[in-house]
Amino acid sequence: MTVTQTEFRAALFDPSSDVPEGLCDGQGRPAGRRYNVYRNNVAVSLTEALHESFPAIARLLGKQNMDGVASVYLRQSPPSSPILAQYGEDFGDFLDAMPQLEHMPYLGDVARLEWLLRAAYHASDSTSIAPEALAALPPEAFDNARLILAPSLSLLQSRWPVLDIWTYATEDGAPKPGGTAQDVLILRRGYDPEAHLIGSGAAAFLASVTSGAPLNRALEHATAKDPAFDLAALLGLLLGTGAIQDIQTGAMT
Repeated sequence: MTVTQTEFRAALFDPSSDVPEGLCDGQGRPAGRRYNVYRNNVAVSLTEALHESFPAIARLLGKQNMDGVASVYLRQSPPSSPILAQYGEDFGDFLDAMPQLEHMPYLGDVARLEWLLRAAYHASDSTSIAPEALAALPPEAFDNARLILAPSLSLLQSRWPVLDIWTYATEDGAPKPGGTAQDVLILRRGYDPEAHLIGSGAAAFLASVTSGAPLNRALEHATAKDPAFDLAALLGLLLGTGAIQDIQTGAMT
């Protein structure tokens, strides 16, 4: 009897499942105990990967609870890639939907922040523009210009003090989080991801830019959120971290 990959995978992530019938080892003997050992090793490896990828979540939950959460997650969302660094992209959504964690509703966004930091580290390299390139943009071209941002850049808009919670969980002696919603910009200076707390105007500007809006429209969205929005300060941060990859000018075709 031939065991299909679907049957093998289904049993691998279900500890209550029997060893697939017909599965044999290299000598043609029933796999039995060897399969169970392999199944356990896979679960342990994925659990350790989640601990490594989400250290703040692991610390907020405690090891025993994190192991339990990971056990449920890895069976509900098995990896789709052999690269463990890519495992856990939807972990935040999973935490949001877990009834046992309703008393910690911020966990999903903390997991998203950790995932974005990890994704920034592994993002493709890009060449950034020189600061002079933006300064040299003619005033008449500025309004319709579009910024192309580095693939390592991302934005997390949260209704929780997500950066404060993450810092509290990962840094000894960090102050306890307040109760204010926070927007966080993830940048990568060289090879080191950074999490920057930004205002609502900057978040609105970046959300517009990443959706393809020209600078004049992005600026309108930013000032509608925060009349005191400082465009120069944000552009300085982006240029200083190499986060602007290109500037496109002229009408879109």
